[in-house]
Amino acid sequence: MRETLDSFLGGRIKLTQPSEGYRAGIDPVFLAASVQPKPYERVLDVGSGVGVASISLAFRCPHTKVFGIEVQPDLVNLSLLNIQNNHLTGRVEMVNGDLLTPPDIIKPNSFDQVMTNPPYYEYSRTKSSPNPGKAQANTETVDLGTWIKFSLKLLKPKGIFTMIHRIERLSEILHHLGEQAGDLVIYPLWPGSNKPARRVIVQGRKNGRGDLRLMPGIILHGGPEKYSPEAEAVLRHAQPIIL
Repeated sequence: MRETLDSFLGGRIKLTQPSEGYRAGIDPVFLAASVQPKPYERVLDVGSGVGVASISLAFRCPHTKVFGIEVQPDLVNLSLLNIQNNHLTGRVEMVNGDLLTPPDIIKPNSFDQVMTNPPYYEYSRTKSSPNPGKAQANTETVDLGTWIKFSLKLLKPKGIFTMIHRIERLSEILHHLGEQAGDLVIYPLWPGSNKPARRVIVQGRKNGRGDLRLMPGIILHGGPEKYSPEAEAVLRHAQPIIL
């Protein structure tokens, strides 16, 4: 497998990932930026890939312990390399496993927060990539409802769930969260002024009962191929998103 070494957070972290197939973009960086753990909380990254969200979060929050679970062994191996190369051994752990039969280290009711950037496309509604790794990363092999149910099961009572997904799946996400999570926050990612949102961050609290809030979100581009100052703060300067 051919690989590339890519910079994230303005070069503060460098991550090896496949040169072909699934390649992480800005979504896991925005996901990690929207998670605000307290010191020494345990955070689980479901579908962790090569560790972009996990390592970004651990870099920004040095007193947080981050775990990742990823089904593709090749990506797990790269994430272990990335943890070592970014000097995060002992603070970030990655395990190979799937949602239906998770390894013993991933126990119910044991994490303070869960973050996830799941496959965006339903198997029956998209043409899969000819690259197996990219197809598995982008296309659901576990349906979204099962993915959300698994994530909530692993949270402690009142733990925080955070997901980034396509805006088209928002109603489905809210349906599956149902009565299992409340205090929900919806945070759109707008590609530009006067353009419809394509991505959305959804955050909620397990067993919460508060009302849903719609936030203004963030405009990603201030001009052709130029990120807005707010997006630059997240992507280049490791600034958080406060929901």
